[in-house]
Amino acid sequence: MRILITNDDGIYSPGLAALAAIAASLGEIRIVAPHVEMSAAAHSITSARPLTCKRTPLNGREAYRVNGTPADCVALGLHQWKDAEVVLSGLNLGSNLGNSLWPSGTLAAARQAALMGVRGIALSTPASGEEADFATLRPAVLRALEFLLPLDKVPLVNVNFPSQPPRGMRWTRQSVRHYDGRIVPGQDPMGREHFWFTVTPAEDVEEGTDRWAIENGYVSLTPIRLDLTDESALVLLQAKPTETT
Repeated sequence: MRILITNDDGIYSPGLAALAAIAASLGEIRIVAPHVEMSAAAHSITSARPLTCKRTPLNGREAYRVNGTPADCVALGLHQWKDAEVVLSGLNLGSNLGNSLWPSGTLAAARQAALMGVRGIALSTPASGEEADFATLRPAVLRALEFLLPLDKVPLVNVNFPSQPPRGMRWTRQSVRHYDGRIVPGQDPMGREHFWFTVTPAEDVEEGTDRWAIENGYVSLTPIRLDLTDESALVLLQAKPTETT
């Protein structure tokens, strides 16, 4: 199997190196990743300037760094390596759960693959304060990939690992919660006004969601769709006239 690997933490991220080492046991790999950290870049694409792609071998593995976004890296990587069968994005240093799927560059890279007809798998793990323990995480990542790679009818999956060895794996849905959206004003050392945006959730975690799985020690596997249409709302709206006669 030919596996293209990318991320949004940048070419020198330890999570990228860890994922590459695991994926190398499952197939032929190639790395195309941003030259700097591009966290929260979402699905932005560089259109106002050309991209550069520089060969940057990592631990003897074929790798390239691109001065663009995660989605740019996938588009360029699949252009140059047309035989790639799957794109792995990660291992992201920080979970991508619930509403964070919208700004996540990690998921956007996997989604770009799916948009180009290649399967995409995004992989993330908590990283608060200290670097993730990749040696401990390795068996869970390998087990998840061995489970997911044969599922060629599932084009896009978001995978999150708990910080401790997991109890197992669960198929989940995205956790969608509302937040308070408070703005907290302050001042920097020069007396200039600035603002912090808070993200305190307004609802509890719902069972069966990605966040619930992680909080209960499971690996969360969330199939993601490309079509954002609200089907139930569409049915109701189509029953209403859109023009007056």
